[in-house]
Amino acid sequence: MNKLVYSTDPNWQAPTEDHSTQEGLFPNDGVIRLRRETKGRKGAGVICIYGVPSTEVGALAKQLKKQLGTGGAVKKGVIEIQGDRLAQVQALLVKAGLKVKQAGG
Repeated sequence: MNKLVYSTDPNWQAPTEDHSTQEGLFPNDGVIRLRRETKGRKGAGVICIYGVPSTEVGALAKQLKKQLGTGGAVKKGVIEIQGDRLAQVQALLVKAGLKVKQAGG
């Protein structure tokens, strides 16, 4: 993977980088997907919630953290809830009237 350092071409433009976010992992079909992840977290599990509309991400994350009494974060439009609470998160989202699916194993 070589990066261009210098070019003599007067019309050269840097290529736009495609920073694919984690939102792109799943289709945007109105279904909220839950996935338990431990990779890159030194074995500590988190529940990642994909597919939440960008206007509701912050409010939903705050509500879930408060109801579960746990920490979490919003990173690149994905809600991360600390701990292995997949069943509890799924129950709360279904109770709120959202369509939920488990993704991954």
